[in-house]
Amino acid sequence: MKANGGSGSNSSGGFASWERLPCYVFRPYHGHDDHGAMAAVRLGCVQRDRIDARSVVEGIPTAAEIAEASAKLDDPSQNQVLVEHNGGVVGYATVRWWQERDGTWLYLHRGYLLPEHRGQGIGSAMLDWAENSIRQLVQRHGTTQTAVFGANAMASERDATALLLETGYRRVFSLVELELADLRRLPDGKPLPGGIRVGAVDPSSYRAAWETVVDSYADAAFTERWTFESFLATADPTCWRAGWDGENMAGVALCSIRRQDSTVGEVEELSVRAESRRLGLGRALLMDGLRCLREHGAETARLYTGTANPHRSYDLYESVGFRRQNEYVRYRKPIAA
Repeated sequence: MKANGGSGSNSSGGFASWERLPCYVFRPYHGHDDHGAMAAVRLGCVQRDRIDARSVVEGIPTAAEIAEASAKLDDPSQNQVLVEHNGGVVGYATVRWWQERDGTWLYLHRGYLLPEHRGQGIGSAMLDWAENSIRQLVQRHGTTQTAVFGANAMASERDATALLLETGYRRVFSLVELELADLRRLPDGKPLPGGIRVGAVDPSSYRAAWETVVDSYADAAFTERWTFESFLATADPTCWRAGWDGENMAGVALCSIRRQDSTVGEVEELSVRAESRRLGLGRALLMDGLRCLREHGAETARLYTGTANPHRSYDLYESVGFRRQNEYVRYRKPIAA
């Protein structure tokens, strides 16, 4: 599919803007042979976009990690497009979707383009491909009434941010990533009230742990539906900790060692039920999880949380020693009829 092709559209989405880019070719994803080139694009964006290699939100993926992410797409050859210049891959874009708790269908697109190829309309053409592909998906899925465009960008990605704002996207929320730089220096714990205990999570408690997390997001906006099956598919309970108030699970800290770097631990979830908050349980769970990460070889820990978090989580994380690293902004735009 050459950028100066005649009709301006085809079954993979609209390509009208590509005719302005005669030196570029937009083509479908071909599978295994593309993963190395896609990883090279991501690496080539690091300096310009100030990408954090240790990020647990969006770092620098390897070819193997890109292969894994591509395999999770509904139809990778239709929902990814690669951009070539003089036979080499200089960018790519991906589309994925899911339903949120309030019934909204979010169609998320994400594009990456080497800095030396920006400012020539290529990013706009990639955005056109994504939006046209999404419109076709929405029609096929029958989700017109509840579907929206979604896009992500780090606060430091100035080029992507400018393009999104220029094309009608608006910031709806953001995630902040924090790091605890040295797990050897953890503050002392504090005693819990009588009747509350903290311990490991065994398989008989998996459903209770899942329900605790899901219930904690009951009033949160922009959250994806999370099934128990999805929870089980990625379960790694080695550093999971739970708190019980009597016989009832009152909170969980789901911590794990990063596959990409075993020296980095991640606090994936820290959730305490409303009736058990302000008792010190969240701090006790967090500290127990961090100690477990340290025992399993982690030297630092990362986590992320929403900037509009109503439970004053920042106060807790900062009291333990976490410090802010990056901000990841989430944008949305209505899908015009």
